[in-house]
Parts: sequence; structure tokens; C-alpha cells
Amino acid sequence: MHRGWLAIPLTAVALATAACGGGSTATTTPQAKEGENAATIALFLPESKTTRYEAFDRPLFEAKVKQLCPACKLLYSNADQDAAKQQQQVEAALTQGADVLVLDAVDAAAVAPLVNQAKQKKIPVIAYDRLISGIGYDYFVSFNNVRVGEMQGQALLDALTAKGTVAKGQIVMINGSPTDPSSADYKKGAHNVLDGKVKVAQEFDTPDWSPDKAQQQMEQAITKTGRDTIVGVLSANDGMAGGAIAAMKRAGYKELPPITGQDAELAAVQRILTGEQYMTIYLNIRAEAEKSAELAVAVARGDKPAASTTVDNGTAGIPAFLLDPIAVTADKIKDTIVKDGFYKASDICTAEVKNACAKAGIQ
Repeated sequence: MHRGWLAIPLTAVALATAACGGGSTATTTPQAKEGENAATIALFLPESKTTRYEAFDRPLFEAKVKQLCPACKLLYSNADQDAAKQQQQVEAALTQGADVLVLDAVDAAAVAPLVNQAKQKKIPVIAYDRLISGIGYDYFVSFNNVRVGEMQGQALLDALTAKGTVAKGQIVMINGSPTDPSSADYKKGAHNVLDGKVKVAQEFDTPDWSPDKAQQQMEQAITKTGRDTIVGVLSANDGMAGGAIAAMKRAGYKELPPITGQDAELAAVQRILTGEQYMTIYLNIRAEAEKSAELAVAVARGDKPAASTTVDNGTAGIPAFLLDPIAVTADKIKDTIVKDGFYKASDICTAEVKNACAKAGIQ
């Protein structure tokens, strides 16, 4: 979450370089073959509360598949954060003759039997964004999630150091969903940086990555710890950061403490410009979605592209492509998010943030 946001131009050449560790599109991008048999590729996304999935992941993936394989049929399902619903969706796709599954799991452990069903049918499985545990499969495409957490932790530590509040208070950690293995990686990375340097007042694992639950957790932390004691908030993504900010505003904070995020959601980018949120992690979702589409088309044709690394999911070493995140504060929005076309300046610079955009050099 997902969705952290890469200083990579959004072109096929750059995608090949970033995702494959070098090489040209001629060797890494499967091309449409005239007269080829149509394959059925099924994409499963976990939820829609995080805006990236419907706004970016789905359309980018679908467009790349159509570019590479016009004859291919696409099946799409969103589970709305319901593991049982996702199970039904995957089983339906298998019944409909899916040739490849690209699966962003709601519950990364619960889908292992589904992956096993696919394996028995000799249907390739690509884990998208979230590492599926408990079984081996074909590929994993995501970001370096431990690095995401380290970037969040370092950014928060830098902000507290600049304000001189590292030793004067405590932080609250709002982690992601306990059913998402990426959450554990983000948390691990943050603790790698923060442990022994700042005191954690309270730490939460947030079901479903819910902004509403994050708001409740932050309200609980403020009540227990005291408003003046909390000097920073480590939020694993932007949606939950929004919930935590709402709680702090309700509690009467005159100045919000530094708070992290991830996914470069539009509302978060605007909050960073106006000073309500300190930073976000920008993930080049185009690179992730297009790389996954390339793999799906390739394996549907019987090819086996070489992965750039392997990731241990507790059962097997999974061939993987891990993309690099980038930490974005107000002074970096122009040269990352806007430069890459993730958002246009006109999308960001609404009337409420026009002056902040001008200050940041965003026109």
C-alpha cells in the first residue's frame, strides 16, 4: 500500500531498468504476437479505501496488458478488504479458465490454499504488492518494504531532531493491517531506525488499514499519554495519517507534530504542502503495475523471465522484483510526484493550497 512511493521516469525503458536491474525493453518487455492464442489474465486487488488501487494499479495494469497482448482477456476483482469474498473471486476466475493469477491478497496467509489450487491446475501465480506466505509460487512484485519503514522512521527522527523534541516527548506508532505482511516489514524498518532513539508511547496494528480506526487509536493515545507528551506520529500510510490528524485537530493541537505517511495520496500531498503532514513515501505504482503486467503476459506465453532477486516467504524463495521507494517532503514534491506525472500541478494546487504550491515552486 498499499500502497512508497521512485525517481524513475515513467517510460518502458526506465521501467525495465528499475525493475530488472538493467537491460532494454527489447529483452524485458514481451511484445504482442500476431495470431497468438488469447490468454485470460486475472487481477485481484484487496480493497478500495486506499485510493491507489482503483485510481492507479488497476488502470495501469490493464492498459499494459492490452498494449502487450491485445487478444488477452482480463478478469478483474476487488475484494473490499474481505478475505472470504476474495476467495470466491479467485475460485470464480479459476472456473472461468484464468491462465494467470495476479493476486494482491487481503489475508496473505489465508490465500495459500487458493494458490495451491492454481498450482494443481498449472496456473502461474504472481503475488502483487503483498507477499503471500505458506506456499511457493512463481513471482512477487513489490517495493522494498523494510526500506519504506526505515525511510519513514528516519524522516520522523530527522523532523524531531530539527525541532529539538527527540528527548522531550514520545511518539505514537500507527502500523498497518496485521493480515498484510507488508505491514510487518514497514514496522520492522521503522523500529530499525527508531529503537533506542525515541520513546514509543503507544503502538497499534490497524485492522484493514482503516483511517477511521486510526483516528480512534490516536484519540486513545492522546487520552492515555497526554496531548503535550506526543511529539510525533509514525503512520504507515497516508489514509491513516489523515485519521490521526483528524484526532489531533479534535484534541485541540495548536501545532500538529510531525507525522509520516505512504502512498502519495493527493490529499496527503496537499497536507504536506500546508504543513499538516510531514512526509509521504512515493511509490512508482506505474512501475509496479506495468512490471506485473509484463510478467503476466510472459508467463501466459510459457516464458520464465529471470527475477532480479528472491524473497523468503517462510516456505520458499520466491523470484522477485523489488522496486525502490522515495521519501517525499514538501521540497521534493515538484521533482518527484509532479515530474513523474503522478499528479499534475493543477491537480494538487487547488485554491486551498495555491499559496503553499507557490512557496514550493509548483506552478
